[in-house]
Amino acid sequence: MLKTVRPFGLAAVAAATIALTACAPTDEADSGENTASDTSSDSAGSSESPAADACTPDSMETVADGTLTIATDTPAYEPWFVDNDPTNGEGYESAVAYAIAEELGYTAEQVSWVTVPFNKVVQPGPKDFDFDVNQVSITEARRKAVDFSSGYYDVVQTVITNEGSAIDGATSVADLADAKLGAQVGTTSYTAITDTIQPSEDPAVFDTNDQAVQALKNGQIDGIVVDLPTAYFMTAVQLDDGVIVGQLPLPEGEPEQFGAVLAKDSPLTDCVSSAVDALREDGILDQINQEWLAQQGAPELS
Repeated sequence: MLKTVRPFGLAAVAAATIALTACAPTDEADSGENTASDTSSDSAGSSESPAADACTPDSMETVADGTLTIATDTPAYEPWFVDNDPTNGEGYESAVAYAIAEELGYTAEQVSWVTVPFNKVVQPGPKDFDFDVNQVSITEARRKAVDFSSGYYDVVQTVITNEGSAIDGATSVADLADAKLGAQVGTTSYTAITDTIQPSEDPAVFDTNDQAVQALKNGQIDGIVVDLPTAYFMTAVQLDDGVIVGQLPLPEGEPEQFGAVLAKDSPLTDCVSSAVDALREDGILDQINQEWLAQQGAPELS
């Protein structure tokens, strides 16, 4: 088993890894077309690597001098965060955020968190944060309004339901054709319903995943579409009889990825991308994945 990864202990973990081996509603502006462009280390928003001395706390043009301001929404869901507290370094995205900070030369004490609703993050305009981590999928539509770092997580969309429901036991996308499905507004999960499943009934849209869970409990919908890690959390923790129906087929082209969101044309984009690329190359993202997201596989829908 891989060693537990904690923020700001990652340099040692990276060295150990090298020695051993060398989981949203579509925002209003997003029609859902064209998702992430790459899963490799030089994916999504990365371009040419900036000079090393251009990506230090002394040289980077951050919102607050000497501080790296990171945003996410509230509630901050597990397994991406733990106890709705992004400052504790627990949960996949909190750990990734602190790992990026460390890669850029910031200590934990130099990281400040702010709360920004999901839909606000992907809207155009100035930002009061340096970057945001909140399961935001990289799409070409969103890139018109904001910058993305390289992708830090490869996304699979998943359908969940209640045991014994009309879609429990479905084995194909066609089996979902008559289902009433729901997803959080503005997410690629919603887009997966409209583009991949294309059910006969209009999908239900919710402001939060908690509202979607409540609707499923109330029998208002047959199922919810969310990313796989969130599906595990909902079925294990939030639903009494929740089951995972299966993973949706990946859309054609490059896989969907989550990336850190930055203001359009931010001077920090290349630095954050380089940090993510380094974390992927050094095996740190895999370490964090094993720590917070590793699960048994869910069936794939044909």
